[in-house]
Amino acid sequence: MTPTKTATGAGTSRRVVTTRSARASAHIGRHAQTIAIAAVLVVLLIFFAFSADRFATTGNIFNLLRQIAPTLVVATAMTFVISTSGIDLSVGSTVALSGSLLAIVLQHGWNPTLALVAILALGALIGFVNGWFSSYQNIPPFIVTLAMLSIMRGTALRATEGYSTPIDGDLWIVQIGQGRIAGVPVPAILAVIIALVGWLVLTRTPFGRYVIGLGSNGESLRRAGVNTRKVGLTVYVLTGLAAAVAGVLIATRLSSGSSNAGSGFELEVITAVVLGGTSLFGGRASMLGTILGALTLGVIANGLVLLHVSPFYVQIVQGGILLLAIFANSKVWAKFGAIRK
Repeated sequence: MTPTKTATGAGTSRRVVTTRSARASAHIGRHAQTIAIAAVLVVLLIFFAFSADRFATTGNIFNLLRQIAPTLVVATAMTFVISTSGIDLSVGSTVALSGSLLAIVLQHGWNPTLALVAILALGALIGFVNGWFSSYQNIPPFIVTLAMLSIMRGTALRATEGYSTPIDGDLWIVQIGQGRIAGVPVPAILAVIIALVGWLVLTRTPFGRYVIGLGSNGESLRRAGVNTRKVGLTVYVLTGLAAAVAGVLIATRLSSGSSNAGSGFELEVITAVVLGGTSLFGGRASMLGTILGALTLGVIANGLVLLHVSPFYVQIVQGGILLLAIFANSKVWAKFGAIRK
């Protein structure tokens, strides 16, 4: 009897080890791209810390966080959109229009609080239009948001006539972009709060599950009784609102609104999201990955400038990163998809 028990115990131990190994492999599979981008970020931080004299200084770190904030704010919302297999190309133009109109209405004597509320409402309205055409009229979001990109940019140019509009530095609203709390830039604090809320909504609420479900199998979600059109509409409202917040952050940081602001911003945001592991085909998202993606792009841009590399190369690098991220995204998903299932 004793040998039998020993053999049985050994078999049980092997099964436990196998189960734990499988769970570990599954965990790595689910977070493979997030782990990879985290490793890349660490390597970049070490490289620039040793190659650029001012990179690791407190002043530059705070400046980096301030610069990354608008990207992280919009990338948080864009994660929801891309998770549904949608896309929003109008965020850069919405940033420009929001910042420009904020400066204009403040010049005309508007109360800063009223101006802020109006600009945020405008951003939500732009997102509503994108979502209504995409979700309720079944027009491809690429086409809808591309059209809105042109409309919003043209409106910003018309409103400013191509000139920058200054914002009075004595108004309290400029502290949104220039202020500090305990030494930390206000934009960075706002971006972290928004990203944290986005993570909680995506991972801890029914709405977050609906977003992922809409991207992976929208028809099944609809048959389960979920209003998929409303979910689709909501995510575009979120990106419109986030783009307006980014426009306010940029305009108040620079103390001026410009119709040229946000040029290429949509590429930067989408790159951050995809680089972080969110699938362009929908159904898979990583808010932590989005945060790491935004940080990685910011570190690259900041580090290259400190190394006196022409800023024109930054867009080339971003485009290359986006292409590589999409390639890696699809390959990682193909490799570990069976494990996740």
